[in-house]
Amino acid sequence: MAVAHGVPALAEPVVPVRRSWIGLLFAANLGLWMAFFTPIQVLLPEQVAALAGSHKEAWLGVVTGIGALVAIIVNPLAGAFSDRTRLRLFGRTYGRRHCWTVGGGILAVISLVALADAPNLLWVTLGWAGAQLGLNIMLATLTAAVPDRVPVSQRGLVSGWIGMPQALGLVLGAILVTAVVTETGPGYLLMTLGLVVLVAPFVMITPDDPLAEVPVTRTRWKLNLREHPDFAWAFGTRFLVQLGNALGTLYLLYFLSDAVKLPKPDEGLLIMILLYTAGMISTAMLGGWLSDRLGRRKIFVIWSGVLIAIAALLLGIWPTWPVAQVAAVLFGAGYGVYLAVDTALITQVLPAATDRAKDLGVINIASAAPQVLGPALAAPIVTHLGGYPALFGLTALVTLLGAVAVVKIRSVP
Repeated sequence: MAVAHGVPALAEPVVPVRRSWIGLLFAANLGLWMAFFTPIQVLLPEQVAALAGSHKEAWLGVVTGIGALVAIIVNPLAGAFSDRTRLRLFGRTYGRRHCWTVGGGILAVISLVALADAPNLLWVTLGWAGAQLGLNIMLATLTAAVPDRVPVSQRGLVSGWIGMPQALGLVLGAILVTAVVTETGPGYLLMTLGLVVLVAPFVMITPDDPLAEVPVTRTRWKLNLREHPDFAWAFGTRFLVQLGNALGTLYLLYFLSDAVKLPKPDEGLLIMILLYTAGMISTAMLGGWLSDRLGRRKIFVIWSGVLIAIAALLLGIWPTWPVAQVAAVLFGAGYGVYLAVDTALITQVLPAATDRAKDLGVINIASAAPQVLGPALAAPIVTHLGGYPALFGLTALVTLLGAVAVVKIRSVP
């Protein structure tokens, strides 16, 4: 590894990471996304529906929106603190990332356990906000592992591996909370157990370079976007595509129940998640690998947006069960390529090595903010402004806009 500023932790990586390291980071991300997405897609909708009745759509938007607002604030802050952390205990110096991963994990565990026995909507809202606090601290440090340790020539492949758990975690989580347990409380406890078991090996085994006792510039909170326009366009691309994803997936359970009229919407949602994951797995690693081999990123992002838009339009125009299954495959295939290649692209436009986690935290706002804006837009559209056809039409539009925005990035082919 080359050394920047005389500090190994700030080096630009040149030595390829091993398969074992990739596997441990894959597992850590799997545990993280199981705990993150399974509540959003399955546990929270069921819990909110039981407590809110006919007002379930509005309350689900409130709960997920407040949680996403917490994520927007916490992610860059946690990244910035980890960028500057120098931890020394009992005569031993520790790295700057893993301590924050552990701390975030403890907060997430406490919050998920609290959600398992939440008696009312206020408790659900506070519990999910706490879970988002802990999970986003973990996300900030785990995301920084890629620019910290993976060379550019390997980032597409590695990003494919760590992007896949976003869907795979939801599938495994959905299976656990529908097939293994059937009640919401035990479902949260299973997600908690998975989080601990899957993240712990990465923290305990992988190296975490300490920030040496050398002067490091203060955290730069004000970004000059004129000096870093590619960073700004990367943010815009991710924001729009993730907004499309939030609009298109938040109300799938209610869509299957109210629009498709599926007799067993819970089982239908699980099937859609499985198909989505199959599409994602089939493209994520392949897309990342091809992107590395060709040295090109943007064309893959464009075509991924097109696939997602086609899937959304199918759901909006033909709300039938067979079409929903086809759309799930297309949505997963497009999103798999997007996650792998966009993540690699973003690591190549970060402004400074000293602020990697903070800048990635800023970029992660582009993933979290749509979780606030998505419900705010989706709820009135579904209930008053055109229903599900209008919702999926908007999904297609904003996703295509995001795919086109990537063209403006100049420093990455």
